[in-house]
Amino acid sequence: MINVNYDQRGLIPAVVQDAETSQVLMVAWMNAEALRLTQETGDAHFWSRSRQELWHKGATSGNFMRVRQIRVDCDADTLLLKVNPAGPACHTGARSCFYREFWNKKKEEEKDA
Repeated sequence: MINVNYDQRGLIPAVVQDAETSQVLMVAWMNAEALRLTQETGDAHFWSRSRQELWHKGATSGNFMRVRQIRVDCDADTLLLKVNPAGPACHTGARSCFYREFWNKKKEEEKDA
């Protein structure tokens, strides 16, 4: 078992990725309890920084995330959860929280040409 490195608040970022398509769905935070519950239940659990409470993804919306694998980066300070989502990841109803384009180099180059 690999030990993870939580930050000074006792949290670690978790990138959530669709296990089938590799699409990044969301980024959330986990504390030790959220990680333990995720491993025990197979459902993604997170720590809500705004509400200061554990959050079982899908408990309200029905959009549960079945966790298939948890990976850790080389510094053991970021997790990657590979999941099978039961619906949209984003609270807006979008499949992924990353549905808005911030910058696109190719479009910038085409505009300047």
